[in-house]
Amino acid sequence: MRRTPRHRLVLATGALSAGLVLAACGPSIDGGDGKEENAGDALQAPSEDSPSGEITIWNRSGDLYNVFDAAIDDFNEVYPDIEVDHQTVDIDAKLQNTLITGSDVPDGVFLDDAKVGGYADYLWDLREVLDPYLEDIAPQKVDVNSLDGSIYGVPFDLNPGLLFYNDAALSEAGVDATSIETYDDLLDAAREYQEAEPGSGPIHLEQSAFLGQLQLEMFAGQLATSLADADGELRLDTPEYLRILEWLDTVRSEGLGTRAEYLSPSDVGALEATDQVFYPWAIWFNFAPQQQLTETRGDWRAMPLPAWEEGGARGGAMGGSSFVLPKDGENADLAWLFYEFLMYDEAGYTAVYGPNDIYPDGLNTSIPAYEPAADPDDPLFGPIEAMGGQDLWSTAVEAGEEIPGGAPIPAWWDGAVDYLGVNIQRMLDGDMTPEEVLAQSSEDIQENLIDRQ
Repeated sequence: MRRTPRHRLVLATGALSAGLVLAACGPSIDGGDGKEENAGDALQAPSEDSPSGEITIWNRSGDLYNVFDAAIDDFNEVYPDIEVDHQTVDIDAKLQNTLITGSDVPDGVFLDDAKVGGYADYLWDLREVLDPYLEDIAPQKVDVNSLDGSIYGVPFDLNPGLLFYNDAALSEAGVDATSIETYDDLLDAAREYQEAEPGSGPIHLEQSAFLGQLQLEMFAGQLATSLADADGELRLDTPEYLRILEWLDTVRSEGLGTRAEYLSPSDVGALEATDQVFYPWAIWFNFAPQQQLTETRGDWRAMPLPAWEEGGARGGAMGGSSFVLPKDGENADLAWLFYEFLMYDEAGYTAVYGPNDIYPDGLNTSIPAYEPAADPDDPLFGPIEAMGGQDLWSTAVEAGEEIPGGAPIPAWWDGAVDYLGVNIQRMLDGDMTPEEVLAQSSEDIQENLIDRQ
């Protein structure tokens, strides 16, 4: 994962390394130089039997760079005449100006899903090359990469939300976590645990405005909604969002939560002390018991998220990344072959997610967005010893299958944190009601972000 400024932290894709995180959203590009008239141009795959050339691929430094880099040898066994120049780049700092100037544009870029829509005018439409695979790609990943009938990202990972819980602490307190099926059940389990452990705050309440908004979208995804609809229209002030905020406000008002920023010292301290025993979060929380929770390592387990109503979806996505192909890249068609191999060829996705030098047991902090690769009976990563040997693969794949389809992520999503994300924190301070958060945030986002685009 990658690092961004502290107030914009979000672990949104792939596997983690300690302290490294990935920003989930980015700037919108105006397209005022006329490139928008070419938006929607569809990329064509190479037609020759043995394509050749050099491709420049941008990635962030860190674990995923190393994973993809190691897979290049496997790619070259299939395409020996395509040379891959795999570069580590500060994408957030460099990509926008590179696309605008059209100078030294890479052929492929690893990009957060939430940034794809903001760059669409400068990217190839991938609907034709992806067509053979679309029926087998998680609908949510196709939807978030789509805009006006075009698809601008090659989906990489699926980040299903899970309910992580301290099984040892809950069992000692006489709480049966496996009986939790709805968010009301989770409240009841938290009340039961707090009665057995006075002074505890069993449920995690996120203190980062950015991460809090991302988690909110995970909850909303379970209800088949999001901040913007398929046409980019704001849809925040709705019964679905009110239900989620009222639940969070109940956790706050009843003192059932521990408020801390994700894996900050205060968060880790509460987890290690078993004051905080429920953590509804993306799959990549499993980094914590593997790397940070030395006292409670082995005690943690995961299940699908609770449903908002009996029989409702128990899967919701929290973050994600894809690969994009800039139009001004000299060999974007060859870069497509690289990503096609990594994501849709068994040798490629096995090299990425299976055991490798970087992850001896396999890349276990996300699952593939390509359903044939996410076979519940053929795991690409093994049981996690730090989670008591749990088979997290099958749990995550099951949750991923329940994620409803989504909508394109608007270019203004990141800016909305200054309103919605901040107001959620004000609600958790006790200074705003859920209704006030929705009304005020909707007004501010519409006036200050959407109307000014």
